[in-house]
Amino acid sequence: MRVQNRLTGFLALLLLLLGSSLMVLPFLWMVLTSFKPFPELFELRFFPREPTWENYRVVLWETGFLRWFGNSLLVASLTTLSVLFFDSLAGYTLARLRFPGKNLIFVLILSTLMVPTEMLVIPWYVMSAEKGWINTYWGLLFPGLITAFGVFLMRQFFESLPQDLFDAGRMDGLSEFGVFWRIGLPLVRPALAALGIFTFLGNWNAFLWPLIVVQTPEMRTLPVGIALFSGEAGTAWNLIMAASSLAVLPVLLVFFFFQRQIIEGVVLTGVKG
Repeated sequence: MRVQNRLTGFLALLLLLLGSSLMVLPFLWMVLTSFKPFPELFELRFFPREPTWENYRVVLWETGFLRWFGNSLLVASLTTLSVLFFDSLAGYTLARLRFPGKNLIFVLILSTLMVPTEMLVIPWYVMSAEKGWINTYWGLLFPGLITAFGVFLMRQFFESLPQDLFDAGRMDGLSEFGVFWRIGLPLVRPALAALGIFTFLGNWNAFLWPLIVVQTPEMRTLPVGIALFSGEAGTAWNLIMAASSLAVLPVLLVFFFFQRQIIEGVVLTGVKG
């Protein structure tokens, strides 16, 4: 039995190593390719023969990379803060307050999850054009300020909390917003962490809507800017690899500092959802 358990553990470890290698290999290839001079790009060689920083110099100082980076950081940060506040407030309202039509409103919010994002792009664009939001930060921001998934997730978490806690807060004289802010919100921190991380990553990588609503180079976000390194004259793979390596740094930092919250959030999301 002990030999069988060891063999099973060894096979499991082997499979995990194989799977990890398949995941990490493209990332390593991207980073190493970013150090290759242009003539070496299409050689089937893993490591560069003559590594160079030239690709990074061109990306940082001869393109709008820093502006695109700032735009992406601004959009992802503001949408994350907005989603955390408004989705948790809506989730608390639907879970803990009683008013006519509450269940109907929740069903209508859930039904929007069934609509593909691609079908919403035209209404978003028409509304942005009418309001004068084309090629503005507000135009980039408004579709992601509140999400149906976030409202659903937060409602599920608020519903799992004991009602006595909220009643005690009201008896102590807290307003309804005070009960939400001082009692409810601290108790759903794992859900907030998961929702915040997923929202930030989703907006950091967003491509379709920024591509449509932005019209000038100064307003581009990182995914749109990097995509424009490929055009009719050819594809600058060396610049794409260097820019992509830099663009992934915030994502790695988010995972490095919040990996425990990510794992807890994914687990709790599966349990509550």
